[in-house]
Amino acid sequence: MKRTAVAGLLLLGLAAWFLLDLGQYLTLDALKAQQSTIDGFYQANPLQVLAIFFLVYVVLTALSVPGAVILTLAAGAVFGVATGTVLVSFASSIGATLAFLASRYLFHDAVQARFGTRLKPVNDGVARDGAFYLFSLRLVPVFPFFAVNLLMGLTPIRTWTYYWVSQVGMLLGTVVYVNAGTQLARIETLGDIASPGLLASFAALGLLPWLGKWIKAAIVRRRVYARWQRPRRFDRNLVVIGAGAAGLVSSLIGATVRAKVTLVEASKMGGDCLNYGCVPSKALIKSARIAEQMRHADRYGLEASDPRFSFKAVMGRIHDVIAAVEPHDSVERYTGLGVDVVQGYARIVDPWTVEIARNDGTAQRLTTRSIVIAAGAEPLVPDLPGLAESDYLTSDTLWDEFARLDEIPRRIVVLGGGPIGSELAQAFARLGAQVTQVERGTRLLPREDHDVSELARAAQEASGVTVLTGHEAIRVENGQDKHLIVSGEGHQKVIDFDALIVAVGRKARLSGYGLEELGIETQKTVVTDEYLATIYPNIYAAGDVAGPYQFTHTAAHQAWFASVNALFGQFKRFKADYRVIPWTTFIDPEVARVGLNEQEAGERGISCEVTIFPMHELDRAIADSATTGFVKVLTPPGKDRILGVTIVGDHAGELLAEYVLAMKHGLGLNKIMATIHTYPTMAEANKYAAGEWKKKHTPERLLQVVERYHRWRRG
Repeated sequence: MKRTAVAGLLLLGLAAWFLLDLGQYLTLDALKAQQSTIDGFYQANPLQVLAIFFLVYVVLTALSVPGAVILTLAAGAVFGVATGTVLVSFASSIGATLAFLASRYLFHDAVQARFGTRLKPVNDGVARDGAFYLFSLRLVPVFPFFAVNLLMGLTPIRTWTYYWVSQVGMLLGTVVYVNAGTQLARIETLGDIASPGLLASFAALGLLPWLGKWIKAAIVRRRVYARWQRPRRFDRNLVVIGAGAAGLVSSLIGATVRAKVTLVEASKMGGDCLNYGCVPSKALIKSARIAEQMRHADRYGLEASDPRFSFKAVMGRIHDVIAAVEPHDSVERYTGLGVDVVQGYARIVDPWTVEIARNDGTAQRLTTRSIVIAAGAEPLVPDLPGLAESDYLTSDTLWDEFARLDEIPRRIVVLGGGPIGSELAQAFARLGAQVTQVERGTRLLPREDHDVSELARAAQEASGVTVLTGHEAIRVENGQDKHLIVSGEGHQKVIDFDALIVAVGRKARLSGYGLEELGIETQKTVVTDEYLATIYPNIYAAGDVAGPYQFTHTAAHQAWFASVNALFGQFKRFKADYRVIPWTTFIDPEVARVGLNEQEAGERGISCEVTIFPMHELDRAIADSATTGFVKVLTPPGKDRILGVTIVGDHAGELLAEYVLAMKHGLGLNKIMATIHTYPTMAEANKYAAGEWKKKHTPERLLQVVERYHRWRRG
């Protein structure tokens, strides 16, 4: 109601301006014709004239109507330079701030809700450097002041900051125009004031803040590098530390653009994903799923049977899969692509020098223009009494340890209810182990919505996992038998185990390669700017070591920005883009997500509509006996733009790709619904979800008119 009143007042003011043709009184000719009359009235009633002038100036500026230039000239002609400048300076700043506040009150929330994700870089930039940008705009009269007022109202800049920056930034232009007003008789057109030379001078002034910012950055760079001796020549254009996803992509990009690149890896090529994470875990999950299908073959009209298998053969297959993928990430392949691959431990000695302790026992020093840190992450191990003596395993170590076993451990405890812990717990339970999954939080997969967590728990329990949420590990007791002591629901519980897998998360590798000595800041990850640069503009970080995501695909995504900025940043740098990041938890059924979910939307105060299509209504899901799950889409109220999607079901990770593409390229649900999907496929769930949204937005009034039309056609 209040917004309606404010909008009504503004519209009333604008209507009066145009209907009464008030603009005729604010022309150069009208001002010259009335100057003597105004002078006389001012001499007789100085305070009244000053007050009326001030009020009129504020109102016209607040309404964003033309006339400010003429009023500014009038101020010089009637009041003189000093009084006119003070009057116009305050009136214009107050009026501009009122226009700014009106824009914010009327449009800010709607614009942010509609374009919030795409406006995030703008919002972040204004929050950080809003005063700087506004000052530059205010110095250059080429930019329409009313447009600046209205557009800045849509940003998060503070009102007081907006006012004082406007006051200071517009002062010089005010002085020029007020002073011109003292020579009103000589002015034939406004072009006599705003000459190309004057506008060019203002433009030059507008560049001063940017020049100052560049100088400040240069000083900061000089200070950062002050204690180091820069080499005259460089052995390499780029040295990359770590051969996981981020390191492999960074070095490949460098070699592709014919830079001289060295990639340093202390352990196995391919990093965590190939050797300990994505590849082996998915191979394990496949074997476990086949075992589960055999156990429940009666769901498909077949005879159910307990799967008979060799655990050693299952683990052997996992290592065979790793070996099959390994050539894609091998030393030989990357050497053939033009990358100098060195196996050893790298240490950054200074911003341009990397010292390598090679695995063959020799040492090597390389000078380089730029460095990309892609050291990855490692399992997070809690400080738990007795854990160190328990022969615990992590997602890194279990693959080799279990490969030595002839039989699967009978009792396995998995510590952690996130994606890694949930995947491992379900897989080993399906292979016949008695698995207990312990999570100190109230639910599994806590980053997902509550209904997703409930489905995940049901899936774990259906696979034979004993799920203990709200239980915290207290200690490990070691002896002939090993026990994990947990506390929850008001009492302690003893859990016997033959194998304990710690899967409570991963932490960035931050030590051992020189960050401390160089003073590179770390806060759980390497601290970088939006270009992925550290405090040293030639040293970048990408992948798990940089955060904020720990996914192989985001590591590769970041690697493009880090390597391109490292090699070509002197010409142009690119901000890392995190607008559309998908991920999947590969339990059965899979959980896949991109963008917002209901939980995050609520936390961030983003209003949205939720559309759900249940898998049990999909023909292919019914045929496959895979009816658990749903497609959940979040959209702005009344709009088909996709804010986020969560899919639970068979092949959810693959189904999500269509929505990732749509969000990346601004395609809405109407486009998805209008796209032909093969029948019968799981992918049709995406189209039907779009159809569910469309049903909720059926144009009922139009359909009533069409119904009458058809009735008339029938006679």
